[in-house]
Amino acid sequence: MTTTADAIGVRVISLWEAVAGELAAGGRFAGLMGTARSDAVLLSVHLADAAGVSTREIELPGNSPSYPALTPVVGAAFWYERQLHDLFGVVPQGHPRLEPLVVPHSAPRHVLGPGLFTMPHGPVRSGVMESIEYLVETPGEDIPHLNMRVFYKHRGIEKRFERLTVTDGVLLAERTEGVASVAHALAYCHAIEALAAVSELPWRAALVRVLHAELERLLGHLDVAVRLCDSAGLAVATARFGTHKERVARLVSRMCGSRFGRGVVVPGGVSGLPLVPGREVRAELDRLERGITDDARALMGTASFLDRLRGTGPLRPERALAHGALGPIGKASGYSDDARLNRPYDAYARLDLGGGFEHRAGDALARLRLRWDEVRQSFDLLRQAVGELDEAGEGPLALPCEVESGRAVGWAEGAAGEVLYDVRVEGGRVVRCRPRSPSFHNLVLFHEVFAGDILTDFPFIEASFGLSPAGVAL
Repeated sequence: MTTTADAIGVRVISLWEAVAGELAAGGRFAGLMGTARSDAVLLSVHLADAAGVSTREIELPGNSPSYPALTPVVGAAFWYERQLHDLFGVVPQGHPRLEPLVVPHSAPRHVLGPGLFTMPHGPVRSGVMESIEYLVETPGEDIPHLNMRVFYKHRGIEKRFERLTVTDGVLLAERTEGVASVAHALAYCHAIEALAAVSELPWRAALVRVLHAELERLLGHLDVAVRLCDSAGLAVATARFGTHKERVARLVSRMCGSRFGRGVVVPGGVSGLPLVPGREVRAELDRLERGITDDARALMGTASFLDRLRGTGPLRPERALAHGALGPIGKASGYSDDARLNRPYDAYARLDLGGGFEHRAGDALARLRLRWDEVRQSFDLLRQAVGELDEAGEGPLALPCEVESGRAVGWAEGAAGEVLYDVRVEGGRVVRCRPRSPSFHNLVLFHEVFAGDILTDFPFIEASFGLSPAGVAL
């Protein structure tokens, strides 16, 4: 006799097989989320390809439902299913390690043997590092296993979105992950614009969005350079790249009144034009590029620095492909799915990105070289956008974006990779919003790249990943 649980299990397995088939055909696993209903939990799988981001769903009935785990079929679902278990109580049967992720817990030891001990690193560290605790299981120098506690940054962002107006939702999106304020605002607004059937923005608004997105990309990549130089004890290089980062942040502040680019992106367009004339923006971009290029050349010619990065924290290309690694982490390991190229939005479809950049070494050095490639690309895009904006003439900066009800997915490419938003609106208010940052998708790879590395390599590997704990434990 077939029970309801058996029937659900058969349907879930059938869905997982279909998902695996789409991934084998060239799609990418983009996320897994849950939505609580009165008597069920809805599981939603996001899949990305050149056509966009699609969703496959199944409903699990009952107060504490269980289902056959996706992780044994799609390894990238590993953290997603642990989060589902934490937040919704659903049990993915067959999950290889169903420990709490975004709720407080004690971490078990995974490596046992003579002389092995667990060394906690964090959650409070020197400087302005975000709160995260690394539990390093080690015999003294080698790192056979690394466990991570990310719950210190859990702020209940998904619940905070509920009942906000569509317009107010962008304010929270901008504050979900400070280092990617513009990217989060863009992904959220793209979802809202899809619901409002806004297929094409006014050209000037699309250009302004690109301006702020690429300036934010510069900030992200320069921050990684600062952290790497600081880890190597290069005081002059740390100060130089810190100065460049500060100049970019001040340019953003002059353009819109916020160092984070907040308040610019709104549903349907932008709130206004840059407050700095185009000629001044171009002049500052020229000064910035000269300074960054000269200092990057000097840094990449420093043998002692390169020795600390070369071969450190390598991510194998086949692992990057299987996981669908996002942003510089994937691109430095030969796998690239840049949304600006593959699923273009705003003005990117009409600007020349000059193609994608990929390296295959997969180590900290490859990740830094990839970032310098993107820095050059960003300066080129910024000049194109400023030039186009000068010639764009008059016209509206935003289109009406009234949304009563519906659901849509939006995305944007941040400095660390793709930001994804799944937004549902009812009665003009947000009833469900699931942000997914590249940090959540990529950080699970962090504990895999320490083979052959030692404790003193830790800060270089962490900095080269360029991820944000705030984006992991929303």
